[in-house]
Formats: sequence, C-alpha cells, structure tokens
Amino acid sequence: MPVKIPTTLPARATLERENIFIMDEERAIHQDIRALRVAILNLMPTKIATETQLLRLLSNSALQVEVTLLHTATYESKNTDAEHLLNHYLTFVDVRDQKFDGLIVTGAPVEQMPFEEVEYWDELTHILDWAETNVESTFHICWGAQAGLYYKYGIKKYDLPHKMFGVYEHRLMDRASKLLRGFDDIFLAPHSRHTEIRRADIDQIDDLDILSESDEAGVYIVASKDRRHLYITGHSEYDPLTLKAEFDRDMDKGLPINVPQNYYPNDDPTQPPYVRWRGHANLLYSNWLNYHVYQVTPYDVNQIPQLRLSTFSRTESIHPNSHSG
Repeated sequence: MPVKIPTTLPARATLERENIFIMDEERAIHQDIRALRVAILNLMPTKIATETQLLRLLSNSALQVEVTLLHTATYESKNTDAEHLLNHYLTFVDVRDQKFDGLIVTGAPVEQMPFEEVEYWDELTHILDWAETNVESTFHICWGAQAGLYYKYGIKKYDLPHKMFGVYEHRLMDRASKLLRGFDDIFLAPHSRHTEIRRADIDQIDDLDILSESDEAGVYIVASKDRRHLYITGHSEYDPLTLKAEFDRDMDKGLPINVPQNYYPNDDPTQPPYVRWRGHANLLYSNWLNYHVYQVTPYDVNQIPQLRLSTFSRTESIHPNSHSG
C-alpha cells in the first residue's frame, strides 16, 4: 500500500522512479480506509535525504500510511531551504492537539554535546511528553534513541575513542519479539555515531529489554516493556551511498575518519560499496508498523488515551526529572 505524501515533496520523484506506490491527498480522500497517521520529527540536517529514506521504508507494507513531517521551531536549519520547510513541514505547535498512530524521532549530529546544551532540547522533551498521551508507538533512531533513553530513564551516553562507522553484525536477544519476527539469527545494520549507550546501564532499568546487540557495535535495539517505545542505535534506513557520502565529506574537510567497516569490498573505498542491510531495514519497519502500530492502535485515532497513568507513574519513579509538558 502507499504512503500518502504531498505532490510537491521532493522525495516523491525519487520514490516514483523506484516504482514505490505513493498517493496524493486527492486520491486518498476517495479511499474507504483509515490510513495510519505517522509523524516524522526530522532532526537531521540533510532533511530531504532523510525524508526519502524513511518514506521508502514506510511504503514497504500492506498498510496505508499518512505522513506528517515535523521540524523544531527552536532551531533554524542551515542545510535545508526555508521554502521546503514552510511548504512541507509543521512544528509541534501545529500538531499538539492531534493524535498519531506512530512517531519517528530521527538522529541528529549533536551527539557529542550534553543533551541539555542542544538548542532544541526543551522543545524535544515537550514533544516526548506529548507523545506519551497522543502517540501509540514511538520509534527512536540513533541520537534520537539516546535522547529518549536519557530523558525517560536517565541513561547516559558515553564518548567512543573512535567513531562507530560501518556495517556490523547483530544477533537476536529475544526470538519471541514481534519486532524481530522473520529476522535471521545474524543480520547487518549500519552505524554512524561517536557515542554509545551501555548494556550495564540498561540492565538496571526493569522497564527496558534489549532485543538485539552486536559484539562490535554494542546495544542495537532496546524496547520498553509495553513495546510502545523502541530505541534503535543504528541507521537501518541509510541509503546505499549514505556512509560513502559521510566518509567523502569528512575526508574533504580533512577530519579524522576511518574507512567505514564492512562496507566496501576489502575495505577499499575506490570500489562500489556492498548493500547488505536492505532486507533487515524493510523488515524492521514493516514489523513496527504492523505489530506495534496497526495491531494495537484504535481505529479511531482520537481514542488514543489522553493519559496513560501507568506509563507516567513508572516513568517518574525511574526518572524524577521527567515532567508532563
């Protein structure tokens, strides 16, 4: 089934070339289907590329998805045309009275900063609080995962001696998990980050389960006990050439950067890279949409509870600094 996106969104042309089924708003109103409402809080500087990556994965499902793009109001993007944001993005103020079946919080290139020093940190925490009562399931990516775990549970991030950069093997820690249904015992996923979260800290939180980890890349997928919050430390959504673009960018700037591991044949950056994570990425997102959104969200999106007392009481007992915004 299609993703429903505006006709003018740049990602549309890319997805159409790939024969991905997309639908404009005019056609969607004639469908007797309640599309899943998914908001994407896009914190990446390369917003158009990130939109395209995520829309590609959200489209690979039997479910119809209506996407709302969000950006922060407290930080002005320097890498995305203002007209693009004006025409295709909303801010939290625009949607705070709405309900969504799913929310995706992307990564951001601010991982080496203390969370509280990030310019839009207060706004992000208000959005995370709002999601507790207005979103059925939240999917956090990379820094978005670190931020969510820190704000909700007080879990710290730690600087790495070298950037975790490449494509790594991961193993299943919970074979009964619906999110991991259909996964191979060992699967691949890209990482690109300077910091990490640690198993020892997560093991201290009764409300969290580790679903997947890597000997090299560490903890990969963490989920809350009720599975309403999923934290993914890697970038399964990356395009084939995203790691190459990051590597070339840093090389051109003279920054210290290693060749991304397990990405180029024989780690030779003059060769075209291998793409070995696409199957995992599609399965991860389709399982999320099916088992953690569609199967549990009410048909009437407005019936998503206004207040989940059990969630808030558990959260505040674990992380007393959490507040309702």
